[in-house]
Amino acid sequence: HVLQAFTDKLNSIARPMRQTLTYDRGKEMAEHVQLTKNTGMKVYFCDPHSPWQRGSNENTNGLLRQYFPKGTDLSGYTQEQLDAVADQLNGRPRMTLGWRKPIDVYAQHLA
Repeated sequence: HVLQAFTDKLNSIARPMRQTLTYDRGKEMAEHVQLTKNTGMKVYFCDPHSPWQRGSNENTNGLLRQYFPKGTDLSGYTQEQLDAVADQLNGRPRMTLGWRKPIDVYAQHLA
């Protein structure tokens, strides 16, 4: 189930924007070889206890905690609800992007 969900979501991203995925060592990536075959994305893993190796992921986790406290069981949410949170975060200006919205930067890279 997790492999298919990752595959579907990653394949919905434009190919130029999905080259690699850096992940922690969670069990949900146990089928990373198949994920690479399904998506064409290389999967890399961080060293244990090294969050700085995941770049903006740690910042994004902090933003997500505003919607879902740590330990929240996401299975109680629909995909539409999760997508709505993603849309809100992607429409929120970021200092690291010169106060541009991630969705605008994404669209600019695709253009």
